[in-house]
Amino acid sequence: MITHIKHTEFILYVKDQQKSTQFYEQLFRKSADLNVPGMTEFIINNQCKLGLMPNDGIAKIITPALPHPNLGNGIPRCELYFIVENLKVEYENVKKLNTTIISEIEPRNWGDTAFYFSDLDGHVIAFAEKMK
Repeated sequence: MITHIKHTEFILYVKDQQKSTQFYEQLFRKSADLNVPGMTEFIINNQCKLGLMPNDGIAKIITPALPHPNLGNGIPRCELYFIVENLKVEYENVKKLNTTIISEIEPRNWGDTAFYFSDLDGHVIAFAEKMK
């Protein structure tokens, strides 16, 4: 265990903060905990937060050292992997979002049953349960 890191925050770069916020509010079935111009945040649990930052906002910090994030829209750039309580409930909720299901619910060789889908920007998301 790494003890010097006290909290984890993942920030996804998104093309349209408002549309992505709506997507994740529907996905998580809760309102954003913070939603201001330039940053949306969802508290996942006491040690983890998910942020959404517009491509143009982060570009002010990272360019020209790195390419503008708009150049990567739609390209899988990360995977969010969530262990959930009820995989079938999450699957039915995701189907309502009219997003791309990448891989249906299946047992995986690492001991989880999981399905994969993508958000509006092509970020890959998996919901999983530990196999019983």
